[in-house]
Amino acid sequence: MPIATVRGVTMDCADPRALARFYQELTGMELSYDADEFVALTDGSGRDLGFQRVHGYRSPQWPDQEVSQQFHLDLQVEDLDAAEKLALELGAVRPDHQPGGNRWRVLLDPAGHPFCLIAG
Repeated sequence: MPIATVRGVTMDCADPRALARFYQELTGMELSYDADEFVALTDGSGRDLGFQRVHGYRSPQWPDQEVSQQFHLDLQVEDLDAAEKLALELGAVRPDHQPGGNRWRVLLDPAGHPFCLIAG
């Protein structure tokens, strides 16, 4: 029997509010906490997505590992093309390196973190 469950994931970034707005628009999650140094979103599942300010933050450079990815999110979407279009309109960037073929797309959020949109 497990003794712990995942409560949330927190991303390092230079601007927590800006990155939270990006993911809020992309996922439909709601703002649950807002401060200068930390912002959190929730979807009501009991698991939050947090964004914490890191002074001197260096964004990852996909697929280069000089600055590690730090983590990446996999987001399941019904329509891969429509989800990619929305993410790009919200400020994501599509890097040239796309290892997923037609199964998923790698994008970079406004802070440079790679994330995947996965058809499903």
